[in-house]
Amino acid sequence: MRFALLSLALTTAPAIAFQDAEPKPKSEETGLTADDLAAAGRVAAVELTDEEIALMLDDVRDRIADLERSRSLDLPNELPPAQTFGPWLPGMEPRGTQTAAALPELPRVERPDDLQEVCSWSVVELAALLRQGDVTAVELTETYLARLRRLDEHLHCVITFTDERALAQAAERDVELARGEDRGLLHGLPWGVKDLMAVEGYRTTWGAAPFQDQVIDDTAAVVERLDRAGAVLIAKLSVGALAWGDVWFGGRTRSPWNLEAGSSGSSAGSASATAAGGVAFSLGTETLGSIVSPSVVCATSALRPTFGRVPRTGTMALSWTMDKVGPITRTLEDADLVFRAIRGADGVDPFARDGRVAVEGAFDPERPLRIGVPRDAFRRGGGVDEIQDELRDRGHELVPVDLPDLPMGAMMVTLNVEAAAAFDELTRSGRDDELVRQVKNAWPNAFRVARLVPAVEYVRAQRLRTLLVRETYAALAEVDLIVHAPYASGVLRITNLTGHPTVVAPFVPAAGPRGDGAPRTICFTGHLDRDEELLAFAAAWQRAYPHHVLRPPMPWLADAADDGER
Repeated sequence: MRFALLSLALTTAPAIAFQDAEPKPKSEETGLTADDLAAAGRVAAVELTDEEIALMLDDVRDRIADLERSRSLDLPNELPPAQTFGPWLPGMEPRGTQTAAALPELPRVERPDDLQEVCSWSVVELAALLRQGDVTAVELTETYLARLRRLDEHLHCVITFTDERALAQAAERDVELARGEDRGLLHGLPWGVKDLMAVEGYRTTWGAAPFQDQVIDDTAAVVERLDRAGAVLIAKLSVGALAWGDVWFGGRTRSPWNLEAGSSGSSAGSASATAAGGVAFSLGTETLGSIVSPSVVCATSALRPTFGRVPRTGTMALSWTMDKVGPITRTLEDADLVFRAIRGADGVDPFARDGRVAVEGAFDPERPLRIGVPRDAFRRGGGVDEIQDELRDRGHELVPVDLPDLPMGAMMVTLNVEAAAAFDELTRSGRDDELVRQVKNAWPNAFRVARLVPAVEYVRAQRLRTLLVRETYAALAEVDLIVHAPYASGVLRITNLTGHPTVVAPFVPAAGPRGDGAPRTICFTGHLDRDEELLAFAAAWQRAYPHHVLRPPMPWLADAADDGER
């Protein structure tokens, strides 16, 4: 750990000699030698001569002592750095007022003989059933809770059930509807939240053994907003430990399409439970693929919003300048409804804002758009090129676009360095050894490696990131949005750094679904802050091709029901 301090000390400016409130330890007490400094220079890719080392040695010793003193302060996870990031740079202008879809009209639906069948319905269909008086919010909540418990035995997708809170909420929602008080289309619908978000009175474990008994006396802003929208929280869903992968302290979360496969991460439980019909919808988070990746594996619809459109207050911080919260749902129309409930600044998250003005109900789904196709966006085939034919059939023009070609790996130190800072004390205390995954591609190793990134290189990465934002803005200037396979053309890394919004949607090509029976997945990425228009466009496409949305057959769940495990 001394070497990590040394690496940081080497790349920060010499301390200015101000009078301190308490005396510093003598610099020689650090035990730092000239050989240590030479080795640190090699880690920082700076060759140092003996003369240079002699000049530096006392200053670096003093800086290490300063860093040690700073560690006496306890910095909570949610405390952000003074550095900020916003996707809008000077000279970048929005493309006029965006238009959003009108709220959907409720269809006429019939209550099935087995109420379990409604667990595969969309939000709009569930809202219709509830308002027809054919089901109560309490019935829905009890049905979903029972189903989710059965699913969890196989999927390991739940960390904490919130029965008491849920049943009390559901009963109140029924009373309100009986009085004619309707909070909106999410009123009375059971949902689940990724266990990175605090809920007062319940554990918030972050999926990690060192925090499995943690209770945060607060409720995340997005949970409070969904409470106000009338939704009923039934569970805190599994998350790969500290938001990486699908392995948490209770095991590995599984895909409902294939119990031998993990659901991917880190919104592992959110995607798995939603795809399996354990919740009507869920919330996930993404820093670098954690909404997209499990939505690909579990074949759910989802939105990763523009950075800053949804507040993260009460949500675990991994990377303050990259974290996003978004909905994982059965359909993109559902995602739109959830996004409407959670978007906008909250006055607490310094990165959150209201975004650009959207004219509700003005989106024309038949208006032809210019849709960009990044180079190699469909190189791997798999039927995704058929999406282009569907788009042309709907009157859209497809044009090639060239995305920026910049050193993405150099910019990715942003995530690792910020994550290492967020969990600085965990690494220094040695409690990172309690995390289940102790391999190269897991947080314990990544945190340690990140401590050796020179501060100068982190700042350089942020300057490159500014260039990336500008070049991406220019690359998309002549198109309304782009279409691409989820991991093609570097779009995932680019847009997580620039903050652009992406929707994920399942589709079934002519050759049929994947080997596990699940649909394949396509992504649409839009302009900054045009999340509403992106959702309206993609939802219209999805409604035009309803065969793309499938439900996992899950014979193992039916077998359990036959055995009386309801």
